Amino acid sequence: MTILRGIAIFIVCLLAGGGAVRAASVWAETQIFPIPSASTSKNDGNDAGLIVPILITDPDGELKYLLAPMIIQNSIVGARGTFNLFRYDTGGRQMQFIGSFTERIERKLVFNYTDPAFSDGRYFLNFGGSFFKNATSRFFGVGQSTVEASETNYTAREARANWRFGVYANEVTQVAVGQRVRQVSLQRGATDLPFTVDRFPTVDGVQGESIIVGHRATFYYDTRNNLFSPTDGMAVTAYAEVNQNIRNGDHPVYSRYELEVKKLFPSESKRAILVVRADLQATIGEQVPFFEQSSLGGQNNLRGYGVDRFIDKHLISVSVEERIHIARAKIAGVAADFEFAPFLDTGQVFSDFKDVSFKDYRMTPGVGFRGIVRPNVVGRIDYGFSKEGGAIFAGLDFPY
Repeated sequence: MTILRGIAIFIVCLLAGGGAVRAASVWAETQIFPIPSASTSKNDGNDAGLIVPILITDPDGELKYLLAPMIIQNSIVGARGTFNLFRYDTGGRQMQFIGSFTERIERKLVFNYTDPAFSDGRYFLNFGGSFFKNATSRFFGVGQSTVEASETNYTAREARANWRFGVYANEVTQVAVGQRVRQVSLQRGATDLPFTVDRFPTVDGVQGESIIVGHRATFYYDTRNNLFSPTDGMAVTAYAEVNQNIRNGDHPVYSRYELEVKKLFPSESKRAILVVRADLQATIGEQVPFFEQSSLGGQNNLRGYGVDRFIDKHLISVSVEERIHIARAKIAGVAADFEFAPFLDTGQVFSDFKDVSFKDYRMTPGVGFRGIVRPNVVGRIDYGFSKEGGAIFAGLDFPY
């Protein structure tokens, strides 16, 4: 269950109204919305509980802070307490902190800071770190032909740290370098499904601990009119990354590459925006841990399947989404837009480019609902349908 799901549900719940409590503050206005929450997920079970989002605006009416303490009862891992804090500053600067403690197994700490206009707009800066234990992770094996009956469960115990520094060549072009460290080990999960380590003992990355150190160079071309809630423009991202698995003495080095293109086609009134996204990924090397390979399924691609449903070295995916404006409302002194978004996701994973075939593509149609407080906050719920049923995902961002 993503920590942000409850916040996204809160934003959508505002369509049906909600009681607001106004509190005195040095800021222009503070709004508190106690909201009951109920949700379900293909991998993560059922949730029921209470979220208390707190919106704090500055004297100009711009959203400055979003706080969201939560208490949730989950059908798999039990009671969960979570605190979310987001800070929004001028120039697109954002700070995020998430802390979560769950009755069974799961823990989460996340910090992330992004400044897209560092040093008077000359540079881009991002750094962060996290530690988490996800007790409902799934693995079906490697390849496009894996079947639902092969489903296994594990707890992903991970620690991560990363930084990225970019230089703007001009207003729409950026070149960046960065590094990441990822420590991963698999522990027994929280479900009754077979344990991944028992069912797939020979798959790379299943046994023991992996420590990945990655070095990445990235090219960005971005003409979109906003980083977080764009209505027009195009974005191209291409990166090359060299990785070292320092726990693997046989084949410690492998490389990864990606080319992603996103294009928005707005109507004249911008009340309808067609968004097209294409993604090509490749992983080169031997004994690459399965969790470092390309995957389909989840909230950002092939949304009719659970997270990481299909895994292999390479990936091709295409998504099309029509974002249709349906309403605007004043919430906590801030203007919020609401959208209806039918979509179609398709793609496949494969181990060799000669294996690519149109008959192997998976397709998942679906529909999404969005609540947007421009320019920084996007709350969404997406439902995608597949041959294995359906999946629901939520978050505080667009899928692409």
